[in-house]
Amino acid sequence: MVYITEDLIRRRAEHNDSELFSLEELSLHQLDIEKIEHIDRWCSKLVILYLQNNLIPRIENLGHLKRLQYLNLALNNIEVIENLEGCESLQKLDLMVNFVGHLSSVDSLRHNIHLRDLCLMGNPCSRFEGYRQYVVAALPQLQCLDGTEISRSERIQASHSLTEVRRRIQEEEKEYLKRRAEQKEAERSKGGEESGGLDGSWSTDISTAVDSLEEKDQDLQEKLRSSEAAMERQEQEFWQKPCAFTPECRLEVHRHLQRKRKAKEKKTEKKEKCRALFGDNGQVLNINEPKLNFHLTEDEENNTVVLDLAVYRHMDTSLIDADVQPTYVRVSIKGKIFQIVLPAEVKPDSSTAQRSQTTGHLLLTMPLAYGEIKGNRTIPHQRRACQSRHIPQLEASESRKNVPERLEVDPSKCSSIDFTNIISQQSSREGRRKTPPSSAASTSEEFEDNPDVPPLVLEFA
Repeated sequence: MVYITEDLIRRRAEHNDSELFSLEELSLHQLDIEKIEHIDRWCSKLVILYLQNNLIPRIENLGHLKRLQYLNLALNNIEVIENLEGCESLQKLDLMVNFVGHLSSVDSLRHNIHLRDLCLMGNPCSRFEGYRQYVVAALPQLQCLDGTEISRSERIQASHSLTEVRRRIQEEEKEYLKRRAEQKEAERSKGGEESGGLDGSWSTDISTAVDSLEEKDQDLQEKLRSSEAAMERQEQEFWQKPCAFTPECRLEVHRHLQRKRKAKEKKTEKKEKCRALFGDNGQVLNINEPKLNFHLTEDEENNTVVLDLAVYRHMDTSLIDADVQPTYVRVSIKGKIFQIVLPAEVKPDSSTAQRSQTTGHLLLTMPLAYGEIKGNRTIPHQRRACQSRHIPQLEASESRKNVPERLEVDPSKCSSIDFTNIISQQSSREGRRKTPPSSAASTSEEFEDNPDVPPLVLEFA
């Protein structure tokens, strides 16, 4: 049995950031729920509520939903229309393919003055004679019944013949309730005799055969074949056996499918243990069991690897599990593995995972482990060149340290500077006048040295 819990509603309220107090739309369909509870207290501002295709036998705990406008309870086990008087804003009610046999319970919807659309198609009451006339006359606020608009003339005719139609409806209700009582009694007596489904007598044969696996291997295989044949035979008998259209039969079919699903899950668990994710030499394999489209790119500006996985839009995020490793990524989607090798090594601790609320895609952003470092820094090879240039000097200085130092006495080998030779001596007459140095290399061949011509004198300020 599946219960309505706060965690379940929060997972179904992802479009509202998992907030319950302001939630306006909630979908709880196909979850095998057997009882409505807690919704009117936790989500009092609901406008749309989907509860179709469950195992709900009764309408309850919805009276505090004052803003509820659309309620879908199709494909459940409801037999009576009740407990909806508090839904003041209800405009559309879908009870298609249920087990409503109390057609007179439609009168409880008179308090829902805003109700405009009602669907009772596929219920036992829809086969009653005068069903449509009775509903049209009982609910004057209705505008559409079972997908067909109600005309003004049809409403007038239904109101004129209401007394006669009500009498016939009451008679058919009594007959239906009598049949239902007989069907319930038959189901109770049959429940103790049969143990249908996959856990019948043949399952004991499997258990005994497994116990004798080490002793008699051949007998085990024969018993397994016989058990599989018995399972197929019982499966055919179950679906070919005629049954009444009752809530008990629907529950029996549900339990049968649930047992079959569990047996299939056990087989798949054994197969998953033998699933090969790595090659014989240890290399990572590329696997795409869910057969999803994906896009793997490298963002050179941000030094990241981005994986865009096209996950199904309406899949719950709790069914997705992502595992980022330095060289590969593994994503489990409802038990199916997606694995891909990355083009470069990444940092798993700095990776992020995001889910798009519009497309449902899963976006994994993984920074590179050896990305390009941007910034103003010196070039490494220049530093190495400078270091290599100083290496001989360092070696020479180290070699000098090992040799003992001696005092030089010879004045010719003295390394002190002679300050008297810094300025060249010139005649006092010329003063600050300086003659440019003459060089033989700078004179040309046509130059004639005439002693009568005075030399060129340059003055420096």
